[in-house]
Amino acid sequence: MRFADIIGNAPVADMLASMADSGRVAHAMLLYENEGSGALALALAYVQYLNCTNPSHGDSCGECPSCRQMAKLVHPDVHFVFPVNKGPKSSDDKPTSESYLKYWRELAVADPYFTESDLQQAIGIESKNGLIAVAEAKSIISKLSLASVTDGYKAVIFYLPEKMNQETANRLLKMVEEPPEKTVFLFITHAPEKVLQTIFSRCQSVRVMPLTKEEAARVEALRPERDMEEYNMFMDLFSDLLRAVVSRDLTGTLECGEAMAALDSREKQKAFCNFAAGCIRKIFMLQQKLPQISEVEEHEHEFYSEMAAKCPKGFCVKTIANIEKVVSMIDRNVSSKILFCDLVNRMFLNI
Repeated sequence: MRFADIIGNAPVADMLASMADSGRVAHAMLLYENEGSGALALALAYVQYLNCTNPSHGDSCGECPSCRQMAKLVHPDVHFVFPVNKGPKSSDDKPTSESYLKYWRELAVADPYFTESDLQQAIGIESKNGLIAVAEAKSIISKLSLASVTDGYKAVIFYLPEKMNQETANRLLKMVEEPPEKTVFLFITHAPEKVLQTIFSRCQSVRVMPLTKEEAARVEALRPERDMEEYNMFMDLFSDLLRAVVSRDLTGTLECGEAMAALDSREKQKAFCNFAAGCIRKIFMLQQKLPQISEVEEHEHEFYSEMAAKCPKGFCVKTIANIEKVVSMIDRNVSSKILFCDLVNRMFLNI
């Protein structure tokens, strides 16, 4: 991955290239993003640039042995950590990222803008919460204790450090604070407030901005079939729910709540919540007479205009707040049936 290949966030790419050029390479960085905004792509391009043997004009060459290894994510000095759990694709009793590295590489090479839900599906743990356990820390410490294979930078790309428990953080703390020479940690988070303070405080934080509408469309074009399938499923469920709510159809509303709870993983449930919040935002913008920033597509206009007319004042703000609570409760393993039943009931009462 070269900086030139990244969609959006050019200022961040320029900053990372400048850091590498000046030799002021931070030993630990925290890239925080809205899911799918390209933090992983930036991290990969940055590490590739650090180790490129023939960089020019603020970018890696893409042709040297190091760049070719990075293109396939098989560079011997670059290590990946991400949330895992037991699943059918690994026979390990205590799986680590190494247990699923093949599937991580396939996913990240094909689409570095993937979501947490995509990752869970790729490694086969859709019905479980991914975790970064203490075995991961032991593995990373062991790898970093060895000399660099290529005499370049050793790097650890940590995807979703908010999934790390306290014991894991304690094991890694000294290594993050005082890593071996020419070693960098790159943490990629969607929830910086959930990253343990002991890790957060030792990192240089960088905000990866959300993609513009045009940039997001370019990313979606990389995977049209998968995105459209999920979009259609989510849109059908959301429209059924809102039509039932505004029609005062309690049975239909509760049936939609059950369908939301039946989504096949917690990550997909959170993804639907984020999708629904985005839809509610569109309705709110139309109610505020701000269609120019509503991001409503032409083919969606009839539905959103109808819902904007039928939803009362205050409904959108209350619903978004309730959706955000559901997302936080999903992370705490609260029963999905209880959460979504409560959510749709509140929507019904607020209409």
